[in-house]
Amino acid sequence: MKEPQLIVSASADNDIVKLLLKNQIDFQRLESADEAIGSARKHDAVLLLADTYPATRVLLSEKSFDRIKKKKLKVYLEYPASLPNMELPPETKRIKLERGVVNTSKISGLDSLELLGVNDHQFIPLQAAESPLIVLGKVAGYDKADYGLQDVAASPLLFRHQGMLISSTKLSDAITSRFGPAASWSRVWEYILRDLLSADAITLQHWPQDVRPSYSKEQALPENAYERSILKGSDWFYKARLFIHPDWQELFEKRTSKNGIEVVHPPVGPDNPVGDGSLGILEGHASFIQADGSQPYRWWLRADCQAEVAFSLSSAANMLGKDEYKETAKNLLHHLYKESNLRAGERNDPQSPSYGLIGWATTDPDAYYGDDNARALLATIGASANLGTSDWDAYILEGILGNFRTAGTNGFRGPWFRDAAMQKTDWQTLGNREIVNVHPHYESWLWACYLWLYDKTGYAPLLQKAKHAIAITMNSHPDWKWTNGIQQEYARMLLPLAWLVRVEDSPTHRQWLALVADKLLEDLQESGAIREKLGKEGLGRYGRIASNEEYGSKEAPLISEYGDPATDLLYTLNFASFALNEAAAATNNPSYRAASNRITDFLVRIQVSSPVHEDLDGAWFRAFDYERWDYWASNADSGWGPWGTLTGWTQSWIINSLILTKEKQNFWDNTNARYKGNAQFRQMAREKINAMLKEGQPVGKQ
Repeated sequence: MKEPQLIVSASADNDIVKLLLKNQIDFQRLESADEAIGSARKHDAVLLLADTYPATRVLLSEKSFDRIKKKKLKVYLEYPASLPNMELPPETKRIKLERGVVNTSKISGLDSLELLGVNDHQFIPLQAAESPLIVLGKVAGYDKADYGLQDVAASPLLFRHQGMLISSTKLSDAITSRFGPAASWSRVWEYILRDLLSADAITLQHWPQDVRPSYSKEQALPENAYERSILKGSDWFYKARLFIHPDWQELFEKRTSKNGIEVVHPPVGPDNPVGDGSLGILEGHASFIQADGSQPYRWWLRADCQAEVAFSLSSAANMLGKDEYKETAKNLLHHLYKESNLRAGERNDPQSPSYGLIGWATTDPDAYYGDDNARALLATIGASANLGTSDWDAYILEGILGNFRTAGTNGFRGPWFRDAAMQKTDWQTLGNREIVNVHPHYESWLWACYLWLYDKTGYAPLLQKAKHAIAITMNSHPDWKWTNGIQQEYARMLLPLAWLVRVEDSPTHRQWLALVADKLLEDLQESGAIREKLGKEGLGRYGRIASNEEYGSKEAPLISEYGDPATDLLYTLNFASFALNEAAAATNNPSYRAASNRITDFLVRIQVSSPVHEDLDGAWFRAFDYERWDYWASNADSGWGPWGTLTGWTQSWIINSLILTKEKQNFWDNTNARYKGNAQFRQMAREKINAMLKEGQPVGKQ
């Protein structure tokens, strides 16, 4: 018997057609499905691909179905218009949070209940099929369905019917649509081809990716890798058209909303101009991959992002000699502090208890997160030092002191304040609270701000309150609250501990720093990733997803259990790399330096490279699977999952970490060059302290 021939009904630009060519698998291509069946010889293999998806389904005549049986053809048919002896519903449904779930042990390399990403597709909602190989369902889990399928309304995705392999959606655009993980989808297509051709030797050695890491795990980094990464990361803000331009400001105002849900919209088109920062910068991409492989944006303005981008661009400007970066950085700070509502109203009234605080977002300026304030303030300090300007010094002082005076006697503020509640009291009452909130994610970078300002002013209460809060936190270890995982708490705690050594170098303070660094670096991988880990049960704000129903309904970790090979660039690795560099500079500990360098090398490697999606090229996603070497994790975190980008938190602190590592510099010394011993700043600080911290201000317990 002759070897079966592979016949493909599809256009020349179909992903699978190009994949077969790339992998040197012989086939004949025809445009018409009926023509493909008609030209096939007995026992041939036929791929009937849905080129007109989603507008129309693949239509086969009754004659073709008869020929399939008579010729004993092996057929894969996707998105069919009809099937013999099976009624197909005329309507389709759209995939939202559903994922593919492997429902067999027959696909080599994949286990039963393993998960597959099928992004933003329409599918035929079949009620049942005989022993489906893959089903669609909303299930919890990292790479497997943790709670099984018993309580899930699962729909067949890939199944057999009368000897044919049938898919209820288009699977032949897996590359364009960025189905993931890439290696898993390669296994699925190997299975389909092996099944049709009865050839176990078929291997897809090449699986192109439109969005991929810049370097492989083993590839040696070129000498200019850091410079290229920093340049690409900085240019990404512009290439992605994230800076609002007057030509589309009206569109921005229509698309933004207070609740953060309706703000997810497509980016402006490539013909639209890019702003210069004077109207602010958008937050970044939402963690949704659309059918064409693109991603929507979050159309709102956050205070932290404005300052953090200004910091990263001003740092890159000094390193790369890019004056346009400096101008954008200045414009962003001007918009944040002068033009927007983020420091307006009660926040700019010296008689208000919220004086000096920075609003969360322009759509919700009356929310004050201490963590967001801390990052905005540190970024403003860094940008001001880079730009050599004193324009924002008053805002820096008011911001630090405004947070300091509303922290309780133990140095804790709690996660956030609402302005309406603050206006019913006064800052003295807030400052006299006995609150303890052992939660570094929300609290610790404000302590870093207090320590930084103490070093520049000598105002002892700043040190006392920071030290007291740090001592309570360290004495409470390991019983720390955690947000999406315990690693981010360790990563956040490193910075104030490093700077505490700067201002009071004692064995105890070095031991505290070593304890936290060692706990974090227990999970440092050879590649430079830090494996995510959940904290103590009962102390997590957003713990492990507890059911299939809960998946996608709230903030959540990237992992399901310890050992899932994910690293988090939104909450952990970005802050760890920055803080470890500060710890190394403060202590001259070579282990901190080695860890910092390993992490920054890893960040250079996994930066997004995409010749297809310009708005992603140069970005860093939230998550990376360091074993698969792919962008993959649980997408349970309602829009901020593995494929989210953030102009502030992620992109900006990573760029600064790379620059500081490359230049062998650190934030503390860089900002000292401008602020330490600056008589004008010290005088302004004295005036602000006298005005804002009147007699009776609690200074923290001794």
